[in-house]
Amino acid sequence: MHVHSVFFWLKPDLTAAQRAEFLRGIESLTGIKSVEKLYVGTPAPLPPRPVVDATYTYAMTVVFKNVAGHDRYQVDPIHKIFLGNFRRFWIKVQIYDAV
Repeated sequence: MHVHSVFFWLKPDLTAAQRAEFLRGIESLTGIKSVEKLYVGTPAPLPPRPVVDATYTYAMTVVFKNVAGHDRYQVDPIHKIFLGNFRRFWIKVQIYDAV
């Protein structure tokens, strides 16, 4: 299994419509054949702790069967379209991959 965790810090001046469009873009990634599961969410409403970074706007977790599935995802046209359409929406993205 390969877990691809992506954290997005969106531009604060995005409209509600742009944020909804961004989420639809994330949902489109489920159309990539190597994606086994995809989850998206916002920071949990928990009391702050020094070890928790809750400054991101959205977190996305994508599960693949293996590293090869992740590699196919990276070059898939759906993923490339997502990047092309939405890269302008964020000010920062941070990725963590685990196997």
